[in-house]
Amino acid sequence: MTAKNTSGRGQRELRVRVKTAKGRKLSSTLWLERQLNDPYVQAAKREGYRGRAAYKILELDDKYGFLKPGARVVDLGCAPGGWCQVAVGRVNALSQNPKKPQGRVLGVDLQEVEPIPGAELHQLDFLSDDADEKVKDWLGGRADVVMSDMAAAASGHKATDHLRIIALVEAALAFAFDVLEDGGTFVAKVLAGGAENEMQALLKRNFAKVANVKPPASRSDSSEKFVVAMGFRGRQRAEEPEE
Repeated sequence: MTAKNTSGRGQRELRVRVKTAKGRKLSSTLWLERQLNDPYVQAAKREGYRGRAAYKILELDDKYGFLKPGARVVDLGCAPGGWCQVAVGRVNALSQNPKKPQGRVLGVDLQEVEPIPGAELHQLDFLSDDADEKVKDWLGGRADVVMSDMAAAASGHKATDHLRIIALVEAALAFAFDVLEDGGTFVAKVLAGGAENEMQALLKRNFAKVANVKPPASRSDSSEKFVVAMGFRGRQRAEEPEE
């Protein structure tokens, strides 16, 4: 993995220590120190990605291979754009050959995102009325991959934060059911336990393979996991009530 330490054998890793500045909280100092010493943050700067989160989708795709050349991808909660950058590079990997299909990447976020070559970006609150219809209009057809890194602002109350992120995953999944091609893939950030039992059953009923994964790039002290559902079985199955 690119983000690993590549220094010579026997050399000690140099760790940056940050002194507490006047007016800066201890929590801010610790966060800054962690950022400066994070190999994924360093790799992102070196390789031109907009954040360490890019390596989460890179590692998931390395394992499951859903960002195929020519794929049409929708990235929900795309800011600051690292996932879109990865998707653009992978779905267009063979586009220099005119005989190979060129992929498409459409990103959506509540905040404005700086342009990314090869991606179509839109500012939108995905939980607003008719948001999914707007995204479908922009897409103008089916998608091969729907991925969501959407996250609600932390409240500090675990139960509340859990409900908020589940609501975002449910909204993303409902959209995926609407736009995915048969055989398509759904990827979303969830919490430590993975998808809720009811959602897990829904995913297993409508996708051929469902995995709950914590990629190496996800910090060990983070409660996040990612659900990867592959082999979408079709809209009619998604709409069937569970017996």
